[in-house]
Amino acid sequence: MSAKKTGLGTNRPLGRRLEALGLKESHIEEGGMRQQVVAEIAVTAIVPNPKQPRKIFDEEALQALAASIRQVGLIQPVVVQKQKDGTYELIAGERRLRAAKLCGLTVIPAIVQTYEPDAAAEITLIENLQREDLDAIEEAAAYDMLVRDFDMTQEQVAEKVGKSRPHVANMIRLLQLPLEIQQYISEGILTMGQVRPLLQLPSKDRQLQAAERIIQQGLSARQAERLVKQLMEGSPTTGQPAADVYLESVQDKMKMYLGTSVSIRLGRNKKKGRIEISFTSEEEFERLLAMLTDEPENTPSPSVSSFHV
Repeated sequence: MSAKKTGLGTNRPLGRRLEALGLKESHIEEGGMRQQVVAEIAVTAIVPNPKQPRKIFDEEALQALAASIRQVGLIQPVVVQKQKDGTYELIAGERRLRAAKLCGLTVIPAIVQTYEPDAAAEITLIENLQREDLDAIEEAAAYDMLVRDFDMTQEQVAEKVGKSRPHVANMIRLLQLPLEIQQYISEGILTMGQVRPLLQLPSKDRQLQAAERIIQQGLSARQAERLVKQLMEGSPTTGQPAADVYLESVQDKMKMYLGTSVSIRLGRNKKKGRIEISFTSEEEFERLLAMLTDEPENTPSPSVSSFHV
């Protein structure tokens, strides 16, 4: 009989193949309990996770991974969860699964795990974010999904993925751009530096027009900033006085820097006013205070409640 083609490139018994992965048993012991089961599963029985944030897979990188699998086999198992219909939902390892299919593998090693109802989707999102190979829009969508679907604050998301709170907030703001511009980012036609100034423009139509000019003229990120500034300075198409447009631009820059909502309100004489900076938790208050006073976040400070805010 010919050797059965598997994720490990051999027809040895499962126990021996698991030893090649550094696993002595078909179960991984955690705290004396059987938590994970390693098995070889047909690739046709594995279905994608609907919460997978990555939409675009680099074909060249997949081919390189497939070539590696042909040489040494699939060293790291994918992670799946068994469904009621007998299929397995993919939790982590979609690139490995796709590359294995390119190799013509029929079965691959997988860790079978059981999760709470929403935990699998959350783990899929965080696992992909931690790999840092999503494009900017995929990353933004994953952050937004964690906030909306899993009732996390932006601070909690930042902590889970090892990013700063302003980074998470600014990435989510990219989703305010028209879908056409988001597609340009995903396809690598426009960069983050080129599109970030577009968020200052007052309408999606103007954002899209500016994006087209940036592409057609091959403008750099710095040139894109100048273009947006020119479009906003007293342009009659905004329907707003130049001073109001300028204030909106300043507000937007402060939002980008602080990673939270900022409002600038002028008095009647336009010479006085106030700046309002929003926060949603005591932790965020401490972070903003540290940024505005140049003090470390762990410096002892009065409780938020003592300020009557």
